[in-house]
Amino acid sequence: MTTLAAEKPKRKPGFGMVLTQASAAHAVSHFHIMTVPVLIPFLPDRFGLSFVEIGLSITVFSLVSLVVHIPIGFMTDRFGARPMLIAGLLLGSLSFASLSWFHTYGWLLAAMAAAGLANGVYHPAGYSLIAGHVDGSKVGRAFSIFTFVGFLGTAVAPGILYWIVVAAGIEFAFLASGVLGAAVALFLSFGPGAVTDCAERAPRGHGPSPSLKAARSVFNPAVGLMTVLFLLLSLSNVGIHNFSVTAFTMGYDLDIGTGNWALTGFLFASAFGVLAGGILADRTARHGYIASGALFITALLTALLAGTSFPGAVICAIMVVAGFLFGIIAPSRDMLVRAAAPINAEGRVFAIVSTGFNAGGVVGPILFGALLDNNQPHLVFVLVTILILFAVALSFGQEFLRRVN
Repeated sequence: MTTLAAEKPKRKPGFGMVLTQASAAHAVSHFHIMTVPVLIPFLPDRFGLSFVEIGLSITVFSLVSLVVHIPIGFMTDRFGARPMLIAGLLLGSLSFASLSWFHTYGWLLAAMAAAGLANGVYHPAGYSLIAGHVDGSKVGRAFSIFTFVGFLGTAVAPGILYWIVVAAGIEFAFLASGVLGAAVALFLSFGPGAVTDCAERAPRGHGPSPSLKAARSVFNPAVGLMTVLFLLLSLSNVGIHNFSVTAFTMGYDLDIGTGNWALTGFLFASAFGVLAGGILADRTARHGYIASGALFITALLTALLAGTSFPGAVICAIMVVAGFLFGIIAPSRDMLVRAAAPINAEGRVFAIVSTGFNAGGVVGPILFGALLDNNQPHLVFVLVTILILFAVALSFGQEFLRRVN
């Protein structure tokens, strides 16, 4: 009979460095995602384009990421997470750095397509790298740190890029985004575990299953539910991240500065909520309950914003609390994905469910933009609330699947 100590996977040497490297890559991915959106006010003069044409370049980024996520997940499990991360960092860096030299619309679309390809690497490779170097008792906190650093990349990008544009011009902002990714790629090339992690990983079961069976096993009901959950969370994020400030200024009598403070509070609170969520995720096996509970309270808060116009200070406070709760669910969400992954298939499964994020990035701007075009700013938060409530139901559903299986 196997003892608990024997069943518990051992933490590999150098895990702290591996987690730092994977998290740094995740921060770069979020920084790169924000680069063009943050610079939108400056891009019409830079490229001679309309806002619709610039928006199309962001759609190209999301579409390419959506298409490549699953094949990149399979490549990650085949060739190893670290080489894939380094390749993604270098490709993304070159894409954004090139925009400091070439000024045509065709090049912008090509660069965003290449950056979208690079973006398809970060989730499957990052999660797979961590999953192969951490024991079961620490994996929730490891995922929370990984997600926290990514959220920080989102939160700091607007201030850093705006400061660079003011101080040195938009060319240097694009160049800085590229240099950042190249520096992290160099960082990933050294340290413990720099060999292909696919080869050094121990299986979690009794030997490998046939490749065809493994390929089919990643497409199971649990993975399908998680993909839809990621889609709902992504759509909610689009509504809050991209359209809340405009909604506040249109329908809540807030100035742009106060609206931006509300969003900034949400983003930073989300980052720290992730850390709290990591501790919770490691202290319980009921990750679906944590996710659904935090999401339900978040839905109540967004429903308040949908139904009532509060003073600016109250709106900022609601956004901070909602952001913290939204961050709490991330580690439990990732633990649900890990539980749904077959043996040694974390890269593929995280790639599959991450397509939900990319699909939300394609569809969300159209949905929320239509609401604002029709002068319905309060409906932004109505739609966010509905999406989160559906996510609550799916979190319960995933917990049920875990228990019956």
